[in-house]
Amino acid sequence: MSTQIASEFAVEVVGVTKRFGKQVAVDDLTLRVPTGRTCGFIGPNGAGKTTTIKMLMGMLRPTAGQTRVLGLDVAVDPLTVKQRVGYVPELHFIYRSMRVRDVLGFCRALFRTWNDRLCADLVQLFGIDAARKVKQLSKGTLAKLSLVVALAHEPEVLILDEPMSGLDPLAREEFLDGVLRSVCDRPRTVLFSSHMLGDVQRMADMIAFIHEGRLLYCGATDALLSGTKRIRAVLRDGTQPGPPPAGTIWQRVEGREWLLTLRDFTPAAVEQLRARQPLENVEVLDLGLDDIFKDYIRGQRVPA
Repeated sequence: MSTQIASEFAVEVVGVTKRFGKQVAVDDLTLRVPTGRTCGFIGPNGAGKTTTIKMLMGMLRPTAGQTRVLGLDVAVDPLTVKQRVGYVPELHFIYRSMRVRDVLGFCRALFRTWNDRLCADLVQLFGIDAARKVKQLSKGTLAKLSLVVALAHEPEVLILDEPMSGLDPLAREEFLDGVLRSVCDRPRTVLFSSHMLGDVQRMADMIAFIHEGRLLYCGATDALLSGTKRIRAVLRDGTQPGPPPAGTIWQRVEGREWLLTLRDFTPAAVEQLRARQPLENVEVLDLGLDDIFKDYIRGQRVPA
C-alpha cells in the first residue's frame, strides 16, 4: 500500500475546515506538499497553522475535508502516520523529571524504526548531556532534544511547528543545521512553520502563505522571490492613480508616491502603468520574503 500512495504528495490537506464552536480556525484549506520537498508554512498568529498541523498529526479531527500523510488518511490510520512522521511542536512535551537517556529509551520503545546509532550521533552533534534531567536543560537544548526524538526513528516526513520560538541566535542556528543535515543525509519531506522568515527562506524550496485559515499562495520559493516586485511610481501633481495592473497584491498612495506590489511581474506591467497614467518616475524593486509576506497580508486587510 505505501509504495502506491507515497509517490507524488507526502502531505495533503484537501478542502479542510476546522471550527471551534462559531470560530472558523481553518477555512476550506487545500495544500499539497510533493514528496521530497521542504515547505515553509507561513502566516500571522492565529492564521490556522498549528491547527492544520495538529490535524495532520491526528491530534484534531477536521470539521470537513481530509488530511493525508504519505497517502494515508490521518483520521483512519493515525498510529501508522505517527510511526512515519517526526514532529517537533513549539511547546516540547517531554517529562521534565526524566533524564535525557530515559527520555530516549522511552521513545525508542514507541518506534519500530528507531536507529540507536543515529540517535547517539545526534545527541553528540548537539552536545546534549544524556545524564541531565530535562528540567535542567536550556530552552535551546530542549528544542534540540525534541529534534533528536523526531529524527531518531528515521521518519519519511518531518513536521516542525514553530520549533525555534524564543531560541537565541546560536541555538536557532544549531537547530537549523540539524534539520538541514537530516534532509541532506536522507531525502525526506519537511513542513516547516516559523515566524523566522530568513530561516524559512534558507531552508524551504516552496512556500505556502496562510491567512485567517485560507491559503493565499503556494509555490516555489525561487519563483515567488524572482516573480514578485514592488513598483515605486511618482504621480504628476493633481493626478490620482488609475486601476492597478493585474496581479497587484497590495498598493498604497501617499502624497505623490504610489507603491504597488505585483506577483508574476513582467516588464509589460510597467509599460501598462505608463500608458494608462501620467507618471514622472517609475522604479522596480526586488523584495525579500519578509516584505512579500507582509504585502500579501496587507493586501487582504486593505483590498488593492
